Amino acid sequence: MDFNQQIVDTFRANGGEVNEPMRFGKGLVLVHVPRKDGSVRIAPLAAIQEDGARYIVASAGGSPRNPAWVYGLRRAEQVDIEVPGEPVETVRTKVEELSGEARDAMWARFKEFSAGFAEYEKTAEGRVFPIFRLVG
Repeated sequence: MDFNQQIVDTFRANGGEVNEPMRFGKGLVLVHVPRKDGSVRIAPLAAIQEDGARYIVASAGGSPRNPAWVYGLRRAEQVDIEVPGEPVETVRTKVEELSGEARDAMWARFKEFSAGFAEYEKTAEGRVFPIFRLVG
């Protein structure tokens, strides 16, 4: 079973809490990302909840390239996300990519959320990680 599918299955089976194979707690959402061919990819992503929105970052583990799902979110006006709860709930959200100071401030929050995000900057070859606001 691939790593992401294991995370998705654990998320859904445990009310959105994931502590194996990595410790995420309830800090994840499952984003239903539309593809060009009309299918949907489910991406488990770390999320910061603030001011009635959830924020996700396209860090790709510090890769110098954006993950493929970034382009699907840039094309979408709305996406469904699965959020922690008993049971896990699916919510339709509007998608907004942050830029400028808003993006930089949220990037600082992600680095506070997990030191791993700061480490990603070292291997990303200068790539600025896209950050999206999901609100519904």
